[in-house]
Amino acid sequence: MPACLRTAFVLLLGLHATHAHASVPLQLQSPDGRNSISFGLDASGAPTWAVARDGRPVIAPSPLGVRLAGDGQMGKGLRLAGSRTTEADARYEVVAGKSREGRDHYRQLEIDLADAEGRVLGLVLRAYDDGVALRYRLPRPARGDLVVDGELTGFLFPRDYACHALNLGRFGTSHEGEFDPVDASRIRPHHLVDLPLVCATGEGTTTFAIAEADLDRYAGLYLAGRADGRLGVEAKLSPRLDEPGVAVRLPRGEVDAAGHPTPWRVLMLGASPGALVESDLVARLNPPTPIADTSWIRPGKSAWDWWSGGLAPDVPEPGMNTATIRRYIDHAAALGLEYMLVDDGWYVGSTGNGHYNPDADITRAIPGLDLEDLIAYAGERGVGIWLWAHWRSLEPRLDEVFERYAQLGVKGVKVDFMERDDQQMVAFFHEMMRASARHRLMLNLHGAYRPTGLQRTWPQYITQEGVLGAEYNKWSRRITPAHNVTLPFTRMLLGPMDYTPGGFRNTTPEAFQVRFKGPEVMGTRAHQLAMYVVYDSPLQMVADSPDVYVDAPGADFIRLVPTSWDETRVLDGAIGSHIVTARRVGRDWYIGAMTDRARTLELDLGFLPAADYSATVWRDGNKPTDVVREQRRVDAGHRRIRLELAAGGGAVLHLQATPLRIAMRD
Repeated sequence: MPACLRTAFVLLLGLHATHAHASVPLQLQSPDGRNSISFGLDASGAPTWAVARDGRPVIAPSPLGVRLAGDGQMGKGLRLAGSRTTEADARYEVVAGKSREGRDHYRQLEIDLADAEGRVLGLVLRAYDDGVALRYRLPRPARGDLVVDGELTGFLFPRDYACHALNLGRFGTSHEGEFDPVDASRIRPHHLVDLPLVCATGEGTTTFAIAEADLDRYAGLYLAGRADGRLGVEAKLSPRLDEPGVAVRLPRGEVDAAGHPTPWRVLMLGASPGALVESDLVARLNPPTPIADTSWIRPGKSAWDWWSGGLAPDVPEPGMNTATIRRYIDHAAALGLEYMLVDDGWYVGSTGNGHYNPDADITRAIPGLDLEDLIAYAGERGVGIWLWAHWRSLEPRLDEVFERYAQLGVKGVKVDFMERDDQQMVAFFHEMMRASARHRLMLNLHGAYRPTGLQRTWPQYITQEGVLGAEYNKWSRRITPAHNVTLPFTRMLLGPMDYTPGGFRNTTPEAFQVRFKGPEVMGTRAHQLAMYVVYDSPLQMVADSPDVYVDAPGADFIRLVPTSWDETRVLDGAIGSHIVTARRVGRDWYIGAMTDRARTLELDLGFLPAADYSATVWRDGNKPTDVVREQRRVDAGHRRIRLELAAGGGAVLHLQATPLRIAMRD
């Protein structure tokens, strides 16, 4: 790691403190001055906050506070006891993701709010150029446990915004569903809306998304329509399994004297939906990684036996056996993939259908599957092995299992079916992070709650599910091209998503048939190829069976495309309509375009550094499975390119800089 990144530059400016006599309201502006937060106390001593961008209100004055069991509500009868402001600017290296470097540049306002009993509720407000955030510092109780029943945090809207929301309806899910368009006024108190909630203000071009960051020793956040009928949403916390009316319980000894920090409540802000896609604010609000040597964390692409149903036509008896997995390893090596993921069914007692078996042993392979031989066979071909595990089988033996996998030479573990984000499950996530770091194992979590930026602290947590992805093609018609171009502007704002692209049995929505083995996908093959550029995931599945990639149009792009990037730009797009994303590795640029319906896109490539570029283009052909590969030139003086996309189609480009041509004088 470069010395300039090891020693981050932090600038503290404008430090001051005020006490009980301080006046309210208080104001905080982002470094560029465009985003602002206002804090106030009403006549009853109830704290409020409001957010504006470019002087226009985005969040109207909204309630703040928490409900503490036994001690009552800390949301009224408060007075301002002190405040402090700071400004920080630090750069840090990103191990794997959509940029090589992160910048944590913000202005911060810390506020102390005292009640009549002398308890102090801390409030931390931050303003960034790409959003704002707040968190509480909960007071340590005088006796007993710190118990949180809920929050009073609200987001009131000054007008009826057009939003996209995933209404899960209940706690305890895998966070898989569609983000449907909905007017804010249609979000009801009985709804349970997952994050992010993405809304357009309808004034100017501002788009915002409500998210959560740095979730630790707390319960996951949801949103619901306001019970008082006002326009906007309010916080709901995932309840503990053992105490349904309680969200958080912490022993007094685990609460710092300065207070217990809650997760950040985040409002991402941008001039367009694409600006939110470029932002890494959710990850940035998490602590730096404690891992000194990250060289073992290696992004890449993986073959996978489960999605296609373990199809291996040239294996006499395909299934969970040595011959089938060898065929997938050969496929990975032939296509230049870094990994092979062996999914459910490989260990003694695994059911093959995701069900938990208390008698399973996730350290021993079933008869007929020689795991040690397969790991050695894969290693000789430059392919690393990942293994699947049910979380309930893993939890009681966490260190023992991870130590065994590391001894075998396994590179990573896919842990599945957590399907909760209560305080206990959040604690298990953090326990997994620490254990996997000790044993140098990467993680891919499925059946998991949506990201909260934990990948910054634990970069071996390289990707996760929490998305309605390609697996649903096996049993439903829900994975439409419109859904695919909604995900980048909604779920993907929070962090990497293991959608599992690469379906090469491409068809139109009208001709699509549901098949569990050898599933089809709606849209063109170029639409699938573009996912490798558009979708963030440092570990990308190449989901289909080995036979469909042999000499197949488009397979050469899968071999070529990286999974971790130095820079990301969104060139065009609208939620549920289309997206064009450009990403850089070194001097090479990759562009992915996806659409719901047929359209022509005129791309302005003026962002490219001065050079001529040779562009290889993979685009839609006459049939969904067709891919037309062609060469184009992008001259330094003419930085525009036209793409014709089919319905449910796409395109990908690989741009390589060439020396500028110099005009010769006579």
